[in-house]
Amino acid sequence: MNVMNPDLAAPATDAGPQLTARDFTTDQEVRWCPGCGDYAILKAVRGVLAEAGRRPDDVVFISGIGCAARFPYYLASYGFHTIHGRAPAVATGVKMANPDLDVWVVGGDGDFLSIGGNHLMHALRRNVDLNLIMPNNAVYGLTKGQYSPASATGMRSPSSPGGSVEAPVNAALLALGAGARFIARSADTLQDHLPGVLKAAQAHRGASFVEILQNCVVFNDGAFEAVRDKGLTADRTLRLEHGQPMIFGKDRDKGIAIDWQTGTARVVPVGDGGPVYDVTVHDQTNLALATILARMDAPDLPLALGVLYHAPADDFTAQRADAPGRVIDRATLAGLLAAGKTWTVGEAAAGTQT
Repeated sequence: MNVMNPDLAAPATDAGPQLTARDFTTDQEVRWCPGCGDYAILKAVRGVLAEAGRRPDDVVFISGIGCAARFPYYLASYGFHTIHGRAPAVATGVKMANPDLDVWVVGGDGDFLSIGGNHLMHALRRNVDLNLIMPNNAVYGLTKGQYSPASATGMRSPSSPGGSVEAPVNAALLALGAGARFIARSADTLQDHLPGVLKAAQAHRGASFVEILQNCVVFNDGAFEAVRDKGLTADRTLRLEHGQPMIFGKDRDKGIAIDWQTGTARVVPVGDGGPVYDVTVHDQTNLALATILARMDAPDLPLALGVLYHAPADDFTAQRADAPGRVIDRATLAGLLAAGKTWTVGEAAAGTQT
């Protein structure tokens, strides 16, 4: 099932032999807990990189701290394992230094939404051309199970033995509020869905944000049963397709109708149970619709998966005043750097020199 507008797909950029996932596989032993969803995410990422046609030496993976931060070790590309929460800032520097690189940033919900929330927000609002993927297991897994900003209210953990009283951060809503131009959601277990979402994100020019739901099998197993349980997925998730009615259910007999006056969604029957024209057609360029879809977390509503929002705009590299190609007087710059610890600005201000 398509999760993107085919018109937005980018052609392969490598004219050489067809790449495979093996071209992006290192000799390092992949080490996560048995059953961890990061294995499936890694598999999907390797496949998408090969299909995109970018050579391994044109690709960079930047990570922070956490289980997902091991990605750079397992991908045969350039990589940088940074400090907690700072991966988007480092990745921005990499992209500014060499805009031709395909830069990916990997961080968990604890990394991106807590200490890294500031850096994530600014990377999104600046529309830096980065592919940001956030495996969300709603827990701090690497540090042994403390509750994270994405954990459900009431979650019991070593840091919240009485149950968390905090409301979880909605990552998609946060990205929308920060001004992100591409926001999507998938899950580790949906191997017929996740690669398409990642492909659409990679093709987008600008900051793309992909939330990937996953169960931490050790510290938060069952957090996303709606996507893990094959018997529940069809009735509890909605796979979005641009330009198509938002229909879901094992028998494709339910749809989502949007009340634009109240900004709410409701489930309506389709087929023999009701008219299909009551169902709203998904428009991934509609910010209001994306906001409603991101907020669909009530028990009687399905979880929206796929591209929630896609409204391309000039990316940060193209907009910044000192973009590559601008002529810089390097002789003047060298003189300033060699001038000592102070630079004379003038004596007009308060009769002093600075």
